[in-house]
Amino acid sequence: MKPKLMLATIFSLLFATISTTQAQSKYFDKNCDVTFLSSTPLEDIEGKNTSAVAVMDIASGAIEVSVLVKAFSFEKALLEEHFNENYLESEKFPKATFKGKIKNISEVKLTVDGTYPITLAGTLTMHGVSREITNAGTIKVKDGIMLANADFIVKPEDYNIEIPGMVKDKIAKEIAVKVAANLQPYIN
Repeated sequence: MKPKLMLATIFSLLFATISTTQAQSKYFDKNCDVTFLSSTPLEDIEGKNTSAVAVMDIASGAIEVSVLVKAFSFEKALLEEHFNENYLESEKFPKATFKGKIKNISEVKLTVDGTYPITLAGTLTMHGVSREITNAGTIKVKDGIMLANADFIVKPEDYNIEIPGMVKDKIAKEIAVKVAANLQPYIN
């Protein structure tokens, strides 16, 4: 399936899985930023993806983020090839997802500009492995638009991502991941 068609399908499925009676409670971003950094004394490796999809229901706090693994870009083409073929196996596992809730969504006031701390809890699925995670983040409200941010750590070994011995010192044991979504009201 072509990446754009797959992205459209993922976007449709995300809206279908978050169901509410009030359409104005849904917010989305189809160009969410997801970056990761593997930092070691030998090398820093950064991957960037600007086409992740995020959907949130402000009434329930349900949130889903879906990332096409092949959409990550790297400074060096060889890194991108190794990432897709050897580590994340993007043909076999084409996407990574987070499905969960913002536990304290009632504390985010859409009518009051400000930055609100949030707690996310849910399931991160990547490389065919699903793990429960809890994380801190923020939602910044400005004129009814929400900028949601979360930083978390992923350990490759937790997701059965094998790092060959000859490059083991170049890949961090803990990868820093950042997600930024500019959530706007979804209108049918």
